Amino acid sequence: MNADVTDRSIVVDGHRLHYLTAGEDGPVLVLLHGGIIDAAHLSWGAAIDALAADFRVIALDLLGYGESEIPDVEYSTALHVDVVEGFLDAIDVGRANVVGVSLGGGVALGLTLQAPRRVERLVIVDSYGLGSDLPNGDVSYALARLPALNELSVSLLRRSRRLARASLGGILYDPESISEALVDDFYDHLQRPGVGTAFRRWRHHEVTRAGYRTVYVDRLDGIEHPVLVLHGAEDELFPVAWARRAADRLANAELRVFAECGHWLPREKPAECNEAVATFLSDRER
Repeated sequence: MNADVTDRSIVVDGHRLHYLTAGEDGPVLVLLHGGIIDAAHLSWGAAIDALAADFRVIALDLLGYGESEIPDVEYSTALHVDVVEGFLDAIDVGRANVVGVSLGGGVALGLTLQAPRRVERLVIVDSYGLGSDLPNGDVSYALARLPALNELSVSLLRRSRRLARASLGGILYDPESISEALVDDFYDHLQRPGVGTAFRRWRHHEVTRAGYRTVYVDRLDGIEHPVLVLHGAEDELFPVAWARRAADRLANAELRVFAECGHWLPREKPAECNEAVATFLSDRER
């Protein structure tokens, strides 16, 4: 990111939220990052500048992530949806294009269903909320009930840049596709106090023995907005079949599947992702 990206913060429902802005003209574009260990600058660091030429870009650190406050609350997808809607009120944005990756995609979907008038166009990338099956079945459920293991994992990653880099391999098809600068940013972010807390609490709420709690599949036909569904063909967390099913059920959807790409499309194939988003959002005839 360059000097044109500005750090800002605002209080929503008593909690401070941090966000990045770039671009002064054009439609408003809100970017929502994923879960686990993520933040606006990590998932969207290669997109903010590129999209700011045509949009007023706002990249939010979700509650409990990045530089936003980490309050002692029960984290859930529904909570994040409420906070994002409150955030739009606080920054005086009535309607916006919303793009979300992974957890952020689920939050974007939830916002579209909860407050449809707040969303112009929607882009979901390797999105949560499109299926219930856990990637590793009972193992995922067990891990969700053992937060100490995640705390230990984060502690180990903090001590070794090599391990931190290797951990990203689980969400990428080609680990060599990411830059050393991104690895540095990720490693630096791991040093932040409380990192991982919001995800552990969200996972405890959202992961049940029957699978993921939040599933929007049966409600997708109620979304009339133009929707772009982007997905990595080799995503091992959320299968591409979820994206195909979602695109079939949405009334006005376009699907693009990227070969040789895992779960982190905005960073594994940033140029292709940015081009797809910009083209879709600029297509006013759709």
